[in-house]
Amino acid sequence: MTTLLKPQPQPQPQPAKQCETVEELLRELGDIPASRVLINPPIGMATDADLLRKVEVEHRLCEMVHGTLVEKPVGLHEGLLEAAIITVLSNFVLARNLGLVGSASTTMRILPGIVRLPDVSFISWQQIPGGRIPQEPIPSLSPVLAVEVLSATNTKREMARKRREYFEGGTRAVWQFDPQTRRAEVFTSPEASMILTEADTLDGGDVLPGFSVPLREIFSILDQTA
Repeated sequence: MTTLLKPQPQPQPQPAKQCETVEELLRELGDIPASRVLINPPIGMATDADLLRKVEVEHRLCEMVHGTLVEKPVGLHEGLLEAAIITVLSNFVLARNLGLVGSASTTMRILPGIVRLPDVSFISWQQIPGGRIPQEPIPSLSPVLAVEVLSATNTKREMARKRREYFEGGTRAVWQFDPQTRRAEVFTSPEASMILTEADTLDGGDVLPGFSVPLREIFSILDQTA
């Protein structure tokens, strides 16, 4: 079953909001749990080096929102789905040399002050000057396609904020997978989406013409046995 929502006007980029209390900060970040906000380095004082140390040395997936490090929730089911999505995307993208497919540790500055780590991402060669992989560890770019796999502590407001940022940065599609309901929501703007079930086929639309995969094939990774 598919549900098509009416497209809404895209919002304009917003400057960083100055929060006076922790409650205001958590609200601004999308009503996320306080346990996901790191206080070392202090809130609002984190740098690129701090973020990279968390990701590369401490192996803690974190995003950075105007100097505040926010830990990405992880879990077994989420990781398995990410791997399955990366596999099918890579098979299509790399065989045609369309660009790059990133994992959840791929850091990107999608807007000034905003560094996100999509669970899976497709970066077109057309986005990259010279058609070569950027040398900087946190390049300023937003993927053509961003894929997010929902975890228990992801909130609706958090994901809505992420989608707004992605599209403001130039992303053209966001796929949002829910391992609990086994549904995928395909966004072509921050609020315009189509909900797909396991019985449906996911296609690449204008972002990846010719790509398609039955959703049951992706979610089946959660049913594997010895």
